[in-house]
Amino acid sequence: MKQKTSVTLSPDVLSDMDRFAGTARSRSALIEDVLRRYIRERIKAERDAREIEIINRHADQLNAEANDVLRYQAKIDDEQ
Repeated sequence: MKQKTSVTLSPDVLSDMDRFAGTARSRSALIEDVLRRYIRERIKAERDAREIEIINRHADQLNAEANDVLRYQAKIDDEQ
C-alpha cells in the first residue's frame, strides 16, 4: 500500500520532471523510480565497501598464498 507524502521542489526541477515523465507517467511514478534506483545503488555501494574491507583485512594472507602458488608453479616449470 502506498502512502501519501509531501515534497517541496523548485520550479525548474518540476519542469524537468514533467519533461522526463512525459504524459505516460506521473511525477510520483518518476520520483519513485529514481529513488528506487538510488537506493539500489546505495545498497550495492555499501555491500561493495564491506567486501573490499574484508578483502583488505585478509590481503596479506591472500597475497602470501598467491606467492606460494606462483613459487610452486615456477618450481614445476623449472623441473620440466
